[in-house]
Parts: sequence; C-alpha cells; structure tokens
Amino acid sequence: MFNAEVRRLLIQVITSWQVIAVTVVLVVYIFIVRNVARIYSGRPPRPPRAPKAKKEKSEAKKASSAANDELGLEEEA
Repeated sequence: MFNAEVRRLLIQVITSWQVIAVTVVLVVYIFIVRNVARIYSGRPPRPPRAPKAKKEKSEAKKASSAANDELGLEEEA
C-alpha cells in the first residue's frame, strides 16, 4: 500500500520528540481531568461521623433489654 518513502517518513514523524512530548502531555492532562471529575461528581460528601464509644453501645443494649422487661411480657419456658 505505502511505498517505502512514505513509510519511512511516517516512522520519522511518529518517533519525533515533539509528537512523543505532546502525547505524554495529553495523557497526563486526561488523567488529571478524569480524577478531578470523579472527585466532584457523584454523591455529595458526607460529614465525618464521630466515633461512638463501646460503653455507649453496651449501655444501649442493656437499656433496650430493660425496656422489654418493663412491658410486662413474661418468657415462657
């Protein structure tokens, strides 16, 4: 299809430092744009939650079991 002269010229163009530099810059630019778009799109950011202490969880379980006892329900054996 291509004669030897066109093929050689095409290889010289593709391997020139200008084409390689522009390609690298475009790849870096696309990478940055995709990361920024991923950060700013999607669901809204949630506020950070305060960690709960383990004591509060155990106290909550005790309170819920005590609340069940106050209802007057008796367990059948």
